[in-house]
Amino acid sequence: MAGGNQFDAHNVTSLKRTEHTLPDVRAYRLSRVQEILQKNNCSAILLYDPVNIRYATDTSNMQIWTGRNPSRYVVVFADGRVVGWELHSCEHVWDGLDLDFELRSAVAWTFFSAGTEAERRADIWGAEIVDVMQRRAPGELRLAVDRLDPVGAAYFVKNGVTLLDGQAMMEMARTVKSAGELVLMNESLRACERGIERMRRELRPGITEQDLWANLHHENIKHGGEWIETRLLASGDRTNPWMHECSSRVLQQGELLAFDTDLVGPNGYCSDISRTWTVGDTRPSDEQRHLYEQAYSQIHFNMDLLRPGMSFREFTEKAWKIPEIYLKNRYSCVVHGIGMVDEYPSVAHQVDWDSGGYDGVFEPGMTLCVESYIGAEAGTQGVKLEQQVVLIESGCVPLTSCSFETDWL
Repeated sequence: MAGGNQFDAHNVTSLKRTEHTLPDVRAYRLSRVQEILQKNNCSAILLYDPVNIRYATDTSNMQIWTGRNPSRYVVVFADGRVVGWELHSCEHVWDGLDLDFELRSAVAWTFFSAGTEAERRADIWGAEIVDVMQRRAPGELRLAVDRLDPVGAAYFVKNGVTLLDGQAMMEMARTVKSAGELVLMNESLRACERGIERMRRELRPGITEQDLWANLHHENIKHGGEWIETRLLASGDRTNPWMHECSSRVLQQGELLAFDTDLVGPNGYCSDISRTWTVGDTRPSDEQRHLYEQAYSQIHFNMDLLRPGMSFREFTEKAWKIPEIYLKNRYSCVVHGIGMVDEYPSVAHQVDWDSGGYDGVFEPGMTLCVESYIGAEAGTQGVKLEQQVVLIESGCVPLTSCSFETDWL
């Protein structure tokens, strides 16, 4: 594959962008899509998810808006050819791409775009896609789709197209990163770290959670980043349970402040880092220090455990055991994949395995986030930590230099 995915602990941390990085990454990612299509005996995939379109073609156009409004779409064929249906006056987003592609005008048929004409326009939309498939892959009407409204799916079924689960295919294609992708991910992480550093400088009693969170957005946009998926920053008693988004609450001296960046930065890659501090940079209380020690232990025990070739089930069975007092408020997974956004896999806790677990195997080149939340049921504070890593043959390597509060341990 273009770009390769052989790393060691040294070159993971020293990878730098060259003039070949972006072309190599584009070629690698397209080759991954081709391989998954060929593996599933599928001639083409229809993509609406803006992250999947970015992965396959490296085109990006109003990602949040098009994520809500299915108005641009792409068909990628197993031989690498691409047909893109683009928004009005937006052809420029395809400039400079070394792709075998054809560009057309998108046909939007959601109620917002088409009103009561939605079904008629969907017929026009579907007929054009079927025609493209018949001309480029005659006799092979097997189409993978990542997301599609009921009217569109009904059109394809009525016209003899066999639909396959394209989202599953794209998740698997995106799983293993090339060396070039790590370069681009590192650039996103550096932008995120600048935002974290700015938040740390601005952290003081009297500032609101929202004021503090705005510093992360500032640095992301300043350095060419794109958006932040959540607003997960909480202080004081809002740190327990986890999952409170930032508010107008005023920070108080000595209380805990925790956050989860979920930041889509430069190049469209996600930087997912969680840290917990004290407001005013005060010495933590005994309870705060104990919570932190538990979360730190969970993160690092599980990082030491991770190995390529290990199954998800084996990992979760051997993972750090959460003390009973913190079990109810545990984080939603032990480890999850990360790339342009949160990706496959999401590895369940052992206690959740029967209801929400699924098996698979960790592979070299996977980028992952190792998670912890420690907060007692009915407690008044909690600690959130998360470390982004890449799997290499010997284990995992952290991708961020963002420090932990090791003097609390």
